[in-house]
Amino acid sequence: MPKITAVVITRNEAEKIEKCIESLKWCNQVIVIDDFSQDDTVKIAQSRGAEVFQRDLNKDFSAQRNFGLEKAKNDWVFFVDADEIVTPPLAKNIVRRVKKTGYSGFYIPRKELFAGKPLNCTDKPSWDWSFGPIKLIRLGKKGSGKWKGRVHETWQIKGKVGKIGKPLYHHSFENITEALKKINFYTSIKANQDFDTGRKTSIKEIVFYPGAKLFKNFFWHLGFLDGTTGLVFCLLMSLQSFLSKAKLWLLQKKAAKEDR
Repeated sequence: MPKITAVVITRNEAEKIEKCIESLKWCNQVIVIDDFSQDDTVKIAQSRGAEVFQRDLNKDFSAQRNFGLEKAKNDWVFFVDADEIVTPPLAKNIVRRVKKTGYSGFYIPRKELFAGKPLNCTDKPSWDWSFGPIKLIRLGKKGSGKWKGRVHETWQIKGKVGKIGKPLYHHSFENITEALKKINFYTSIKANQDFDTGRKTSIKEIVFYPGAKLFKNFFWHLGFLDGTTGLVFCLLMSLQSFLSKAKLWLLQKKAAKEDR
């Protein structure tokens, strides 16, 4: 029977980490890579049987995940975020699939929940990573590849990649305050990553892209069927796009002034 190590990336996740780790009890090893949390995240994780390593995130999620790969003791590694829950059907599906020979990794779908409510509007295929039925490579053989990208990172695995049928449940935001903090944090990293790779934006894109995204998510993806919860979630996703592009534009302006 192949053994599995679960890796969880954390920073100040005291309210969520216990449920996350409890949903991983079927794994042979649970590792938490903590970005020096200032709450009880580490204490709670250790009390639930997880091995905790503290390491500075330094605005690079791939480096944090690759560090987790180094610490994993088993052949298979399963990455879960602290705000995600693994259901028993998903666990059984994973255990069954890793027995299959010839695979180096597996895509796992993710079901979005906002303020505790499942969002049906995110089940429709989308043009945007932040909306639609997201499928991520989260399960793979150790040594089959590395994580790339500072944020919205991807596990680039060499070899055959299969699919898991059951989803991870992602409790994206519990409230508006949490949403705004996370959006501000992630968009700053995204803007700096885009700037460093030479990507550019314009005033036109800053103005029209978030609006087009809101229209498509709320109407085309039937966000209105999720009521007020769907509207608020769609607005937050559009705000995320606006901030990411606006911050990139400010970096461009600053660089242009310094070149004069």
